[in-house]
This record gives sequence, structure tokens and C-alpha cells, in this order.
Amino acid sequence: MNNRTGSFLWNLRQLSTLVPTGRTMRLYPLAFCRPNIAYSNWNRRNLLNTFDNKMQSSIRYLFQDALIFKSGGDGCQTKGISTVTAFTVDKLLCPRRLSLDSKHFLASDNELKKSFHQEASDEDVLTKRRKPTLINSRKLSQECNSLSDVLDIFSKAPTFPSSNYFSAMWTIAKRMSEDQKRFEKQLMFNHPAFSQLCEQVMREAKIMYFDNLLFSLNAIVKLGIPQNTLLVQTLLRVVQERINECDEKCLSVLSTILNTMEPCKNVDVLLAGMRMLVDEQVWKIKHVFTLQTVMRSIGKDAPIGLKRKLEMKALKELDQFSVLNCQHMFAVLAAMNHRSVILLNECSKRVTSNIHGCPFKILINILQSCRDLQYINIDLFKGIADYVATTFDIWKLKKVLFLLILFENFGFRPVGLMDLFIKKAADESGFLNVKSLVCILNVYSSLNHFYKCQTHEFLGVMASALTGSLHHISSENLLNAVCSFCWMNHFPLALINQLLQKDVIDDLLTSGDVERNAHRLHVVAACLKLDDAPYRKDLDLALPRLPPTPSYPQPKVAAALSDLLGEGRFSQSVWLPHNYFIDFEIRMDNNRSQVLPFSDVDVVTATDIQRVAVLCVPKSAYCLDSTHPKGYLAMKMRHLKIMGFHVILVNNWEVEKLQMKDAVAFLKSKIYSPKALPAADTHLQSTC
Repeated sequence: MNNRTGSFLWNLRQLSTLVPTGRTMRLYPLAFCRPNIAYSNWNRRNLLNTFDNKMQSSIRYLFQDALIFKSGGDGCQTKGISTVTAFTVDKLLCPRRLSLDSKHFLASDNELKKSFHQEASDEDVLTKRRKPTLINSRKLSQECNSLSDVLDIFSKAPTFPSSNYFSAMWTIAKRMSEDQKRFEKQLMFNHPAFSQLCEQVMREAKIMYFDNLLFSLNAIVKLGIPQNTLLVQTLLRVVQERINECDEKCLSVLSTILNTMEPCKNVDVLLAGMRMLVDEQVWKIKHVFTLQTVMRSIGKDAPIGLKRKLEMKALKELDQFSVLNCQHMFAVLAAMNHRSVILLNECSKRVTSNIHGCPFKILINILQSCRDLQYINIDLFKGIADYVATTFDIWKLKKVLFLLILFENFGFRPVGLMDLFIKKAADESGFLNVKSLVCILNVYSSLNHFYKCQTHEFLGVMASALTGSLHHISSENLLNAVCSFCWMNHFPLALINQLLQKDVIDDLLTSGDVERNAHRLHVVAACLKLDDAPYRKDLDLALPRLPPTPSYPQPKVAAALSDLLGEGRFSQSVWLPHNYFIDFEIRMDNNRSQVLPFSDVDVVTATDIQRVAVLCVPKSAYCLDSTHPKGYLAMKMRHLKIMGFHVILVNNWEVEKLQMKDAVAFLKSKIYSPKALPAADTHLQSTC
């Protein structure tokens, strides 16, 4: 009895060390499986009764004909089997029922070894014979030369996941030219296996790994498959359901997808879900690239709290920013419509200090983003302009023109760069089309830029180039060109004669931006009458009256003039011919030493009067960071002088900073001539 009990306990201890680990493979609905390790809780009480049955059933299942191995992944396809259990055996296992007799157990040890190793070797042979061939998107893109080649491979032996096929096709498409890409896409849509691949992707959407799902959706969208198709909408719905599976990599891919897609119901729902996910996981984002991709995709209408949280995260990671990250930060903030001055200032410093070697496209994107965000940084603008001027010879003329157009939007006048451009544009005017010529004239007239003695030659070259395209130029472009010439006091007769044709004027006053066209026609008419234009002065264009320009009261300047000159010695808000407006008019003697009251003007000979126009000018009337007047202000000053006025410019922002006493002294120095100031002091004391 003791021997039997000892034998039983010894056998039991041996079985405890021989307990196998079970590996359960979960079979998906499409009959593809991925191994999941599951450790079973073994009960010693029923182990002896069930062990033999389990071993035999497991080995039987592994060798059934129902197991069909497919290429792709480490999975297997089965028919009629829901769970396959395979045991990994570290020690000797017996497929037969174990005896309680230790002697019998030990005697059969050699037989067990032989039988088990024989079965294991048979299984290895079968596995090697049926081991699937792994096919990934990178391998497919290397082996195939066209989109149809990928579909041909799919039609012969489909593998899981089918996302690899779409990813491979997009990789191949990126290597093609636009014409070839368009042709290959048409072949892809007409390929008989394409619809099968789409159906396969939809069936696998809920079971493939989430990153594969996102990669396939990204490739499908980039390949130009319409967004309103069942395929795209199905994948969008599945992504919505599985969005909680997003890690940082998936979040980056999802953000890229949302940036590409047009708004629709499923996209809007997915975007809302992603915003909630980002709000929860923003502090867990480790990579700056992922952070910027997410910031770019959350949209301009995202909650301000989320935008500020992302801004704080970006500021926290600022030390990790590379130069490229700083360059892209401008476009990122513009995409989310968030003007973070601190972040923009720090990125501007990094960009300016590492400007050399920066691609021209990035410079353009930075300026466009600054325009959208209404962000002005003089050092950044000067750094970009100086860099382009230094490397001027390597850039095409149209690229530099695009840069100048953006600078003109800010009112920034890069003198050195504009001087270089004048020389090159005069030499290469034949390579410029009408649109480029009109843009050049608009930039130089708006910024009121003249280059020494070469300006007249430059304007002549521009006029000749436009005259050669006179029959191809639209009415609006013709008006813009002539108006720019007039601002710069240059009058090409051929262009003006064409503009003043009745059919051209009727076209301008009945189509397009009629109010803007009418205002520009009034400017042209005023220039032809007032300036020294080689054109008849009796010209009378039947133009509609312009709406009154809103006038802004200047109470501080009016109070200072009252203290300086006294009541009744100046006129306020004066309208002049040609729709010109001046804030204050003062009448003085020719020496500008004495102010004349308006009641005494009629008895004074007209030649003894000097009319003084005081213009209260905002900062926007000057070029950025300078006192150089822009084109319209320069033309207005020129015309007022022709009309007999002495023009005084009073900067609004400077007067607002002054105390009343200082404002009076400032206006006094502006109104009276330097020679007449002592006499003016005596006159003022006598009138007080």
C-alpha cells in the first residue's frame, strides 16, 4: 500500500512538471488567425482522466485536412474549426494513459520518447511544406512596376491583410508622373480584381490591426478613390468604432487622412472623436512630428481650450524642435487658426538664424502663414529678403516675384531685393506673361519703389511688353496695369487709348468688381487731368459717382490746432475735386509765417495765399517699419501739390502718445516754416 501511495505521489509530481502551456489561436471570420498565448489553469484532480484525450484531440486537429495554410502572415485558414489548441512541450509527454505504477512508467520511457519525437518530426515536415510566404507592401512595391501588377498578384493568391495591396499601389503611384499616374489609375479601376480587393478590405476591416486599417484608408484616399463610395465610408465607420485603439503612430496617420479628406458626415464624426482623443492624450505624445500633424488636422473650428492645450504642449517641447519643425510650425498654426505669438517669435528666431539652405517653398509657406495669422516680424522678413537677395542668381524670376507679392501684402519694402529684381525683370521681360507683368507693376506701384535713374527705363520695358500682348489682355488686367502706371506717374499712350475705349469701360462698369473698377477709373481720370500726361486735358469720362469715403475724426489734432491757431483759422474735413479728402486746411501767407483767417481770404490776392493740407495718416499708409509713403499716399501728395497745397503729414500713432503741450509744439514745427518760427512765436503771443 505504501509502495502504491509513493508511486502515485511520485507520478503526480512528475505530471506537475510536465504540464504543457496551451497556445490558443483565435480564428477570425475570414478564416485568418493570429496566435494568442493563453495559459490554462490545470486541475490535478481531473488531469489524469483528461490529459490523454486532450493530447490526442490536439494532435488529430493539427493533422486534419481541414487546415489549409495560406501565404501571408503566420496565420492559418481552417474550415469548420473554431479553436485550435497546440501544446508546446518542454519535457517528455505520453499520448497514452499513464499508469499509477512507477515501474511501468519508467519502463515505457524510451518508447514514449521515440513515438513523440516521430510525431513532432512529422509535424515539422508538414509545417515546412505548408509554411506561408510573407508578402508585405514594401516587397510588393519593389517587385511590381504598375498598379495592375499588384492586382494581378492579389487575384492569384490573396493574403491577409489586404491593406498591403493598397499601400503597395500608393507607393508605386508616388513614383509616377502625373500623366502616367492618371493612366494607371484608370487601368486600376477597370481591373477585374479591383472590386474583389475592395470587398476583401471591407470584410477584413474589423479584424485587421488598426494601423493596417489606417494605412489602407490613407492609400485608398491618396489613390483617388471617390470619398462617397461604399468602400471609403465603410472604412470611416470602422475607424470610428475602433478609434480607442489609437496609439501615437495611428494618431499621426489618422491626422494625415483627415487633412486629405473633404468634409462629410462620417469625416466630421471621426474628427470630433479624434479631438476628444487628442484632448485626453495630448500630454502622452512624445514626437514633435506627431504633435504637429495632429495640430494641423484638428481644424480651425476646434475648441479654443484644445488649441491652447496643444500650444502649451508645443511650448513644452520647444527644446526638442529641429529647424525643420520650426519652419513647419507657421503652417501648422495657420491650419488651426491659432495665433501663438510666443511660439511664432521663438520659431522666427530659429528660422532666421538658420535661413541659409532653406528651400524656397518653405519660405513661401512661412510668409503665407504669417499673412493668414496676421503676424508681423520685421527681423524674419528682413532675414528672408536678405537671404534671397544674396542668392538671387539661383532663383527663377517668377519665384522671386511670388515672394515680393507676399511682402507687398504686409507693406514690407525690401529695397535691395527690389532693386535686383528691376534689373533682371528689365532684361527678361520677354519671358514674363501678362499676369506676371501686371503683378510686378502692382507691387512696385503699391510700395512706391523707384530705383535711381533706371525706373523710367524699367517702366518703359514693362509698357512695351504689355503693348505686345494688348489684344490678349483682359479689361480688368488692362485697368490694373494702367492704374499702376498712373500711380508711378508714367503714361503709356497705347495702353491708355485701349482702356478708354467705350466697350472696355462699359465692360468694366458692368462686370467683375464694379465698385473697385469705378474707383480705379476715377484715379486714372484724375492722373490724366492733373499730372503732366501727354493726353488731352478736356477728357470727360462718364463715370458713376463714388460713395463717400468714411472720414475719421481727429479730436486730439483738432484740439491742438485750436490751442495753436485759435478758432476760425482752420477748416476741418474738407472735400476736394477728384474725390480727395483732407483732414484740416489752413491758409497762410507764402512764407508760411502767418495764419490767415478764412474771412479775410477773399480780400487777399490769390497769389499771396499758401494753402496747407494737414493729413492725419495711419501707420498702414507707410511701408512697414519706415516712413516711406505707399503708392496711393504718394500720388495723393503729388496731386495736392499740383492743386496748390503744401502737404503736412501727421502720424496718428505719434500724436496719440504725446501730451497736449507736446502735441501743440509738434504741430507748430510742422505748420510754420523753420525760418518763420521766431516770427510765429511773436505773432502767437500778440494774439493771445
